[in-house]
Amino acid sequence: MKKQNVRTLSLILCMLSYLLVGAAVFDALESEKESARRRVLEQKRNEMKKKYCFSEEVYRDIERVVLQAEPHRAGRQWKFAGSFYFAITVITTIGYGHAAPGTDAGKVFCMFYAVLGIPLTLVMFQSLGERMNTFVRYLLQKTKQCLGFKHTEVSMENMVLVGFLSCIGTLCVGAAAFAHFEGWSFFHAYYYCFITLTTIGFGDFVALQKKEDLQEKTLYVVFSFMYILVGLTVIGAFLNLVVLRFLTMNSEDERRDLATSSGYTRLLPEVKWDRLQHARDPPGDK
Repeated sequence: MKKQNVRTLSLILCMLSYLLVGAAVFDALESEKESARRRVLEQKRNEMKKKYCFSEEVYRDIERVVLQAEPHRAGRQWKFAGSFYFAITVITTIGYGHAAPGTDAGKVFCMFYAVLGIPLTLVMFQSLGERMNTFVRYLLQKTKQCLGFKHTEVSMENMVLVGFLSCIGTLCVGAAAFAHFEGWSFFHAYYYCFITLTTIGFGDFVALQKKEDLQEKTLYVVFSFMYILVGLTVIGAFLNLVVLRFLTMNSEDERRDLATSSGYTRLLPEVKWDRLQHARDPPGDK
């Protein structure tokens, strides 16, 4: 079996195994907590129904009103700043879910906007990541020359290490800033930055959702938007290195397999001709 096919099959098996392990771990960590939280909520709901004489139907109406009012607690979401925030989450595929189009026309435009914007954004971040990696490689080479290294070539390992440290630094800077502005713990702010810059976007933590932040804190709004765009560029540059390394290995295997098969094809007529000559002129006839 070709090495490339073996690698592909191994990746599929690794992915399936990774999913199974992840499901088992999340089940062990979250399932019991979820059940306990549900029991507490049901107990509180029953206590409220008895205390205020709510019927089940009235309670459902109150619950529906609270859920529908949740997106409005941060003020006007669809003024220009909020719309710009939403547009970023669409084309970067973060998709927090903190806001969604309420009109049919808005939903239609969102689909067309995403179809054109997502590929454009991916190409832009890939191009920026390549330029960033080229600049970092140049800086590393100049640094080695200044430090008097005999070998100034920048290896892939050097680039991956710098990219990894850049990602950690970007996450830490963002975590410190959002912990300050949002009042989160550093861990929760770091978690928010990671979920955002990897475009997972659960939406359990979303910046700029305090009352009127989008309209009143202009500098913080600008910082948040710039952090998302710059952070995605840094993460994209690092992922480009890792993916590039894999693609390089894959291309090398393809060329090796092609060269092997071509060499076999060229040798095959010669082998057939030698066998024919051997059959026509056996050694005993000489």
